[in-house]
Amino acid sequence: MYRGPQFCWPFWLGLLLVTTLAGALASCSSTPKPTYFPGYPVGFVEHGVASWYGPGFHGNKTANGERYDMHQMTAAHRTLPFGSIAVVRSINTGRQVTVRINDRGPFARGRVLDLSLAGARGLGMTGLGTDKIELRVVGYQGRAADMGTLRVQIGSFSDQQNAINLLERTRHLYSGGRVQAVDLPEGRRYRVQVGQFSTETQAEAAASYFESSLGLQAYVFRDDS
Repeated sequence: MYRGPQFCWPFWLGLLLVTTLAGALASCSSTPKPTYFPGYPVGFVEHGVASWYGPGFHGNKTANGERYDMHQMTAAHRTLPFGSIAVVRSINTGRQVTVRINDRGPFARGRVLDLSLAGARGLGMTGLGTDKIELRVVGYQGRAADMGTLRVQIGSFSDQQNAINLLERTRHLYSGGRVQAVDLPEGRRYRVQVGQFSTETQAEAAASYFESSLGLQAYVFRDDS
């Protein structure tokens, strides 16, 4: 039976068509790309120890200028941009809470997050005081332009002169050094902070130097002032 003129696709053209269609289908079904903002993609994950802070700070100004309300679901982190929304999950119990980063801290070795009282209660960690957690950034409410540079804190003293002496010892190493006075429940403290870094890699390298060469406890944090 006559079927009319026959047309044969060149092999390479057929292969190109199949490849194009496969790519189009994959793009339709694949997971959307994460939303990025400077320094941290949504999806940033960190593991460590969380602590909490409560009555002694209630009503004080947080680092972003708000009044700390221990009954709200907020938290302090040293470097995450203010407005970061994070899901915090207890490694021990599996319980989780969602908090907004609005403060800086904790300045204690081995800890990555300071939860509000409400957040700590949500994880059931108020009795123990600390818990092993996984932190995952799931959103961001804020402006990238508001993000500050990174600094390294190398000391905290009750005596101002001791802070000034340490700053003078290290002033030649990094520019932008200062002594910052902060009022805590246990009294006024004078924090020695040095450097102005654009990336965490640079800041962490400086912190490692202070710890290994000078025996100081160093903490990287974002300066939002």
